[in-house]
Amino acid sequence: MEIKKVLFVTSECVPFAKTGGLADVSSALPKALKKEGVDIRIVMPRYYIVDKEKYKLKALEGELVVPMGKLGNLYAQVFEGMLPNSDVKVYFIEYEDFFGRKGLYDDNNIAYKDNDIRFIFLSKASIELSKKIDFIPDIFHCNDWQSSALNIILNTKYALDSTFSHTASVLSIHNINYQGKFDKSALDYLECDYKHFNMYELEDFGGVNLLKGGIKFCDAITTVSPTYAKEIQTPEFGCGLDQHIKGLNYKLFGILNGVDYDEWNPKTDNLIKQKYSVSSINKKSINKEDLQKIFDLPQKNVPMFGFIGRLVEQKGIELIASIFEEFIQEDIQFIMLGTGEKWAEDFFRNMENKYPDKFKCYIGYNNEMAHKIEAGVDIFLMPSLFEPCGLNQMYSCIYGTLPLVRGTGGLEDSIINFDEKDANGFKFYEASPMALINTIKWAISSYYSNRFKKVQKNAMKKDFSWKKSAKLYKDVYMYAKLPKLVRR
Repeated sequence: MEIKKVLFVTSECVPFAKTGGLADVSSALPKALKKEGVDIRIVMPRYYIVDKEKYKLKALEGELVVPMGKLGNLYAQVFEGMLPNSDVKVYFIEYEDFFGRKGLYDDNNIAYKDNDIRFIFLSKASIELSKKIDFIPDIFHCNDWQSSALNIILNTKYALDSTFSHTASVLSIHNINYQGKFDKSALDYLECDYKHFNMYELEDFGGVNLLKGGIKFCDAITTVSPTYAKEIQTPEFGCGLDQHIKGLNYKLFGILNGVDYDEWNPKTDNLIKQKYSVSSINKKSINKEDLQKIFDLPQKNVPMFGFIGRLVEQKGIELIASIFEEFIQEDIQFIMLGTGEKWAEDFFRNMENKYPDKFKCYIGYNNEMAHKIEAGVDIFLMPSLFEPCGLNQMYSCIYGTLPLVRGTGGLEDSIINFDEKDANGFKFYEASPMALINTIKWAISSYYSNRFKKVQKNAMKKDFSWKKSAKLYKDVYMYAKLPKLVRR
């Protein structure tokens, strides 16, 4: 059995639209699978921000008819483009009422009330598109709650459609915290029999949970790291779905995300001051000096820490705030890039005013600055309370910047502690201020040791490419195609 065709359905994809790591995976994984011989194509919405002229999108002939239950048939336009620097086709579903908006999922952090209809529409449109372009896939690869409905629909409304008799579906969970919970009226758009509205399939506290349904009806589930696959089966990390997943864990696989080396590579990175490699790691210091100039910090050789990410509880931002005053008393420098909760933004702005010679805070997101920070700092802070996979710890390793992480999810799988063989960073486990500050002080003292540079080189030699992960996804696709009795 060979997997030839995959339709990859996602709500976001770099460089077209992004709110988080899903967008990075939705670009990098298809490119890696294409190199492995899979004819993989991407389907996503044509949001307001996706510029048709910039990306040279071409309209397909005719309209796409999408049956939407009580709404009747809706008519969408489909545009075809290419994923930059690849030969992966991307199909954009354009329907102005649903996707012609400023935000992807919300407006100023207020979720759109019709998100259930919008993304059930995306799922149905993807199925109908496969027929329109005569690309009946071996696998529909769905991602998070936004395309979970496809798994449900494929095995209910389309269950007797002979067109898809040899098609299986895979659902990737990038963050189980987001589940797509809606009123039970969502069933009217799913066109799914009310018999499926039960605690084992779609029902969740009187409403519909699209991710829960997707988990039930898909042929295989993946998460973005092996440890996260274990964690989501526990009450602490399962966000209410731990028992549901535990009962279906025979089809659950954890595969660590990879890194797109075309985008993140100090040997070829045009966004940093000085390119370098593991054999020329001493040149990394030029990027540190550049950062000090950009942020008006004293030109001195002290441990420089960095943080890039959302200023939210998940990322351990409260832990950092709780130890900040003690941390900043050390002979260090610290640069932060991110945006998030207002209290956090205000707190770190105040700390910048209080300690201008040690700490700088860039509120917002800037891709060029993210590259400069990864290349310039010595230690990268990532004390996440939970982290399904994480990418910045991998970017840091590639740039010879040692990650300081909490051992959870993908951080546990990708980082080996400083005092162990093949070390590539620092790691602690207890989500407490004391554990974090003690590990920071360990990292500061280690900075002046001979071992620090050796561990930097270890980190740079780690292979975080998508090649290995892509092969594991192909194995999951093969599993999903097996008869259900065999899979159990």
